[in-house]
Amino acid sequence: MFFRLESPTRSLVMEAPKGVEINAEAGNMEATCRTELRLESKDGEIKLDAAKIRLPRLPHGSYTPTGTRQKVFEICVCANGRLFLSQAGAGSTCQINTSVCL
Repeated sequence: MFFRLESPTRSLVMEAPKGVEINAEAGNMEATCRTELRLESKDGEIKLDAAKIRLPRLPHGSYTPTGTRQKVFEICVCANGRLFLSQAGAGSTCQINTSVCL
């Protein structure tokens, strides 16, 4: 069985007073768009619950640690909401002056 909601020329809105649920118990769920995909929760949280969460094209910050090179990274957030990776150190290595945030 295949189910599709589609609006090829205008926008598509799904609203419900108690919530909207999309569930794919035996397969994948995919969301694609041409420009921007936004997940927003006004009064709650956005939860990504998976064994692996991959962000394959996440840029790397400019931090250079001294000493032994680790293969541990932290995810940093710029003031504009952009995410980037920084090689972990003893303290936080997220630096807002990195060129990634500009």
